[in-house]
Amino acid sequence: MSETRSVPGTQTLARGLSSLELVAQAPDGVAIQDIADQLGVHRSIASRLLATLADFKLVVRGADGRYRVGSGLAALASGIHTTLRVAAEPILRELAERLGATVTLLVAEGDEAVGLSVVSPARSQYHLAFQTGGRHPLGVAAGGVALLAGMPPRPGESARVAEAREQGYAQTFGEVEPGAYGVAVALPQIAGVPAACLNLITHRAEIAAEAPAALIDAAKRLAASLG
Repeated sequence: MSETRSVPGTQTLARGLSSLELVAQAPDGVAIQDIADQLGVHRSIASRLLATLADFKLVVRGADGRYRVGSGLAALASGIHTTLRVAAEPILRELAERLGATVTLLVAEGDEAVGLSVVSPARSQYHLAFQTGGRHPLGVAAGGVALLAGMPPRPGESARVAEAREQGYAQTFGEVEPGAYGVAVALPQIAGVPAACLNLITHRAEIAAEAPAALIDAAKRLAASLG
């Protein structure tokens, strides 16, 4: 352990941040004992850490006794969401015009994929629409699969998530919009940036076939601008 980590206040801060990270990574919430076990501390210490986080509304204790992320964390996240959206929108516009399809920036929130920004092509007379703020479960449709594929492997994850992780993109058909193709690529993981992906939806098979390479390149460029 470094000298900095041995300072009591610093150690408490590190434990508090680690506790917050563990809560944020658990859609079903965590119990006090879960935090104690993960941090290697006594249950009473874990309880005090979570109580302090709850005082600042960063976590909230449910009726089942488990802790989940609170509204205070959402307020902190809004800043990085804005940064991510501003960085992504020029790339989304370029992709939408080049491919002639709607392109969305999706982020993971709990167990859902949420549309942070949506750009449709101006030159196309017909395109599929997706609303900003629209959401669907992780693991559903190309965007939900790609978001999971961009995260570390989880026990029991579906074969198509593992396949998307291996090939670098996810592709589905008719899962959110009947008769529509979805193609999505996860952004490389960046410290402080939520799990995100670029997602394209189209009724045209030839656009879906062209999309993976363009999305992979765009995701790399967006990650570089953020990192």
